[in-house]
Amino acid sequence: MYIRSIRTRITIWYTSLLTVTLLIVGGAAYGLLSYSLSHEMDSALHSVAGALIERDLGRSATLLPSEIDQAFRRFFGFSPWDQYFQMRDPSGNRDELRSLPSTGKLPLSRNALANALRGLSSFETVEGLGEYPVRVLTMPVMESGRVINMIQVGMSLKNIDETRLRFLLIMAGVLPLGLILAASVGWLVAYRALKPVGRMTAAARRIGAEDLSQRLNETGTGDELDNLAKTLNQMLNRLDAAFSQIRRFSADASHELQTPLTILKGEIELVLRSARTQEEYRVTLESALEEVDRIAHLVEGLLLLARAEVGILRMDRQEVDLVQVVEEVYLRLKPLADSHRIELRLGSIEPLCVQGDRERLQSMTINLVDNAIKYTGAGGSVTLELQRESRWASILVSDTGIGIPIEEQEHIFQAFYRTSEVRSLTERGTGLGLAIAQSIAVAHGGTISVESSPGQGSSFKALIPIAS
Repeated sequence: MYIRSIRTRITIWYTSLLTVTLLIVGGAAYGLLSYSLSHEMDSALHSVAGALIERDLGRSATLLPSEIDQAFRRFFGFSPWDQYFQMRDPSGNRDELRSLPSTGKLPLSRNALANALRGLSSFETVEGLGEYPVRVLTMPVMESGRVINMIQVGMSLKNIDETRLRFLLIMAGVLPLGLILAASVGWLVAYRALKPVGRMTAAARRIGAEDLSQRLNETGTGDELDNLAKTLNQMLNRLDAAFSQIRRFSADASHELQTPLTILKGEIELVLRSARTQEEYRVTLESALEEVDRIAHLVEGLLLLARAEVGILRMDRQEVDLVQVVEEVYLRLKPLADSHRIELRLGSIEPLCVQGDRERLQSMTINLVDNAIKYTGAGGSVTLELQRESRWASILVSDTGIGIPIEEQEHIFQAFYRTSEVRSLTERGTGLGLAIAQSIAVAHGGTISVESSPGQGSSFKALIPIAS
């Protein structure tokens, strides 16, 4: 089952990780404890055997039980009831007279006997001598480099087993309590850590498309949650700007569509009020056709911009000779410039080719030249040039028109944006020309820049990558 609460999941992960950690640490501690107890017992048995050998050498009498007990007490710190001691001759036979009576005789394995004959000691754990296993040390008694006897000392592993059991019982009792306490602390820590997320969620719910001015509170601590709040606030700033642009775009588009529709409706209503001559009908239909063309041009521009924004602007890419494109635009717009008493001329033209859509590139150039003609007064001039700049083809359109204020130059490529100077003119336009031109340039991997001074004219430069 999927747990939705992050707080619960964090607590479960934290408790699970702590459980695994405690089990690993407990297992390691248990292993170290067992090793330490076994090592200490072996060391003590070795010391006991060494002490008894020192007392036995050079004596024919049997070691007294009190002496054996004293040796165990000395090296173990206490006198165990289940202590074992016996002597054997070099053949491995038990010396009944010099061995302690015990609950069972200590066995002598072949491996221990072989090691003793080579002068080596052997440790073994023997079962069956009592309730608990017995740890047995077999040590040779050496004299003049030869084995004269073998001594065996042993002690029950009862104390070690009981110590291990107590350790396990303590761990079994402490581990659940520790996990319960850890889970409680983890729950509280997760609650306090995620509390700002709850406040951010509540604040985010209050923010809607109608009011994007609210922002999430930033703590200023610089932690992850503070960075998240900053990131969300930055996203809200972008959304607010995008929504404002959309609302402005919608209002401008509605206004631009409303004007030709109002004119179209008024002309049709006027001609329908009474009978008209054929010539009057023809004039009205021609005027209506102009408004329809204006609406179609506006809708086509809006569609192109929408496709460009989402990256699906259709491009029929092929090798395009820009010289032909520039000359065709010049010939096409020369009559328009002449009708406005503006000199349209060709400047320097370099033979350049690019990979792109011929129709789109021609439309981009037409928009730039048409915009220059539109806002250049009678008697002015517009110059169209084609030059190479490193790996770029530069289409340069310069005019002697009204110019653009510096503070408004960064906005002129926005749809429907008009400078204060343009808004004061009676020249009608859709306000989409430069936005469309910029979208086409960007779709070809290029860009358009502007240099302008109010009252002195403007210069628009479109840079398109040259075909390799």
